[in-house]
Amino acid sequence: MANTSFYSKCKNANLIGILKEKGYAVFENGIYDLNIIGIRSDQANQVTNLFDDYLVVLYKATDTGDKNKDWTKKIYRITTEPGLYYMTKGMMNSKGTAILAPGQYRGCWEIGLHRNKYSALVQKDKVFVYRDDNKDKTYDLVPQKLDAGIFGINIHRANKDKVQLYVNDYSAGCQVFADPDEFRSFMRLCGLQTKNGKPNSFTYTLLNESDLIYSLTDKNTKRTLSKKSIKKPVKAKKKK
Repeated sequence: MANTSFYSKCKNANLIGILKEKGYAVFENGIYDLNIIGIRSDQANQVTNLFDDYLVVLYKATDTGDKNKDWTKKIYRITTEPGLYYMTKGMMNSKGTAILAPGQYRGCWEIGLHRNKYSALVQKDKVFVYRDDNKDKTYDLVPQKLDAGIFGINIHRANKDKVQLYVNDYSAGCQVFADPDEFRSFMRLCGLQTKNGKPNSFTYTLLNESDLIYSLTDKNTKRTLSKKSIKKPVKAKKKK
C-alpha cells in the first residue's frame, strides 16, 4: 500500500536542488535527458517486504529555454531493497544479499534483457552494495561490508500481468517496479532518450527519504540545504 505522505514528499521535493547540493550531475541537455532517482523510504531498516519506495524520473519533454518550467516529473512505486525471501532464506552470493548503497551511479545501466526475458535497464558497470548475510528481517547497512562490482542489480518489474503487493523473491537487490504498466511507461521514457540522440547509457541516483528536506514550497526563499543534514554519498564513476 502506498504511503501518501511519503509520496507527497517525493512530489514536492526540489530534487534538482538536492542533486546539485550533493554535487551530483543533473542531466538537462535537451529533451528526454533522463534524471532517474530512487528514493528509499525510512522504515528503520526493517524488511517490510512491500513496494514502499519511489522512483522519480525528471526530464524535459519540451525545451523552451526556461529551466524552471520545462521539467516533467514522473513518480513510480518500486522497491529499492531485496524482498523477504532473499533476506531470510536464499542468498545469491556467499557474501550475503545485496542492498544497493545510496549514491549516484553514472552510466551504470543500459537497455538490455533482464534474465534474457524482457527489456529492462541492466547493470553494465560497478555499483556499491551492502552485504547482509545473517538472514534476519533487518537490513544491515554496515560500511565494513560494502562490496563493489557488477552483480546484476537491474531495474525491472515484478509480475508481468498485475500489480504486485509483496516483494518476496522479485528482488535480490534489484530496483523493482510493483506495477507492470508503470514499468512500461518508464521503459518508454528510456527508449525516448536513445531515440533523441542520447546514448544507451543511464545514470541512477539513490537517495534516502531523509534527503527530502528542501521542497518546492521554498523556491521563493533564501533557504538552503544544511550540509550537516546530508549524508556523505558513495562515489561512483563520473560518466553518463
